[in-house]
Amino acid sequence: MLISTRGRYALRVVVDLAEHDDGNYIPLKEISSRQEISLKYLEGIMTELSKAGIVEGLHGKGGGYKMAVPPEKCTVKSILEITEGTISPVACLAKKENDCPRKDKCFTLPLWEDLNTLISDFFEKKTVKDLIK
Repeated sequence: MLISTRGRYALRVVVDLAEHDDGNYIPLKEISSRQEISLKYLEGIMTELSKAGIVEGLHGKGGGYKMAVPPEKCTVKSILEITEGTISPVACLAKKENDCPRKDKCFTLPLWEDLNTLISDFFEKKTVKDLIK
C-alpha cells in the first residue's frame, strides 16, 4: 500500500485546519502558504473533503474553510478513504465484497486479510487531534 501525494496532502490540510481553528473560516491561500502546496491542487482536495462532510467551505469575502467534524472524531482512515478510495493492501480486498475467482483457493488471502485489518484498525484509531502538535 502506498499513500498518494493527494492523501498525504489531505491529511496535512485537515491537521492545519484543526490546528488553526478559531471558529472562523481560514482562507485557502493561508493554508496553501503554510503547507507549501499549490492553491490549484488544494482546491481539488478541499472539494473532495467538503463533499464528504469533513470540512465546510464558504465562498466570497471572509470565506475559506473550517472543520465540519471535531478533530477528535475525524479519523485518519476517513480522510484516506476519501482521497485514496481504499487503503487495502491488495486489490481483492479493495471492495466490500471480495469477488476474486480464486478466493476459495488462495493460500495468501488470510495473510492479506490480517494485514488489511491491522491497517484499517490503525488508521481508524488515529484521529486528527492525535496529529496536532
